[in-house]
Amino acid sequence: MRKTAVVTGASSGIGEATARRLAAEGFNVVLAARRRDRLEALGKEITEGVPGAGRVAPITLDVTDQASVDALAAAVADCHVLVNNAGGALGLDPVAQSDPADWQAMYDSNVLGLLRITKALLPKLIASGAGHVVNITSLAAHVPYEGGAGYNAAKHAAAAVHKVMRLELVAEPVRITEIAPGLVKTEEFSLVRFRGDEEKAAAPYQGVPEPLVADDIADCVAWAVTRPPHVNIDRIDVQPRVQATAHKVHRTG
Repeated sequence: MRKTAVVTGASSGIGEATARRLAAEGFNVVLAARRRDRLEALGKEITEGVPGAGRVAPITLDVTDQASVDALAAAVADCHVLVNNAGGALGLDPVAQSDPADWQAMYDSNVLGLLRITKALLPKLIASGAGHVVNITSLAAHVPYEGGAGYNAAKHAAAAVHKVMRLELVAEPVRITEIAPGLVKTEEFSLVRFRGDEEKAAAPYQGVPEPLVADDIADCVAWAVTRPPHVNIDRIDVQPRVQATAHKVHRTG
């Protein structure tokens, strides 16, 4: 029997790459995100282009909306893997100039969104007999940096929730893995962070010869969820070779 994986934020970037990779690993994949048109295009691409892929189901999901989360949970018959990828950053302002609305939006998507969808699917993960929750956080969840206070706060909170889940679910047949990426160049993350300003969005990657890409993170997810059921990969920190920490990146040129 094929296992079912639910991937949030599957319409682009790490979520999209993870959905493709899990389909290639033989999972049935639920593609969950707000942009239904992109999900349907991705579903068709996987179905037609990924050898051995199982069923692919696009489901519209807004993790900040409890009714949307409840609808997804009702539509999913079973769940073996949940990849909590939905979230993101807004702005790079110092605390003194920060907009509380940005902080609230980041907390709602990165922390409360993780809570909503995990709580909704946890009974199915337990019932599977070998469930796995993968929380995509960030290097920002562990290393503060100037201008990152709002995103740092949200991702630190997500990492704390992850650690508590690991404690609370230790007696259940559910593994809990955190993946904390460093500098990953995707089509939208930085562009969303800087509200469409392409110059600002490109700046973090300037002079970085080989930043991580979404497929690198998808590879980590696939490796973690395909370990034997008794093996729990607690946390994977993954950065490009030229990045030592959030504020130490070797740049050329």
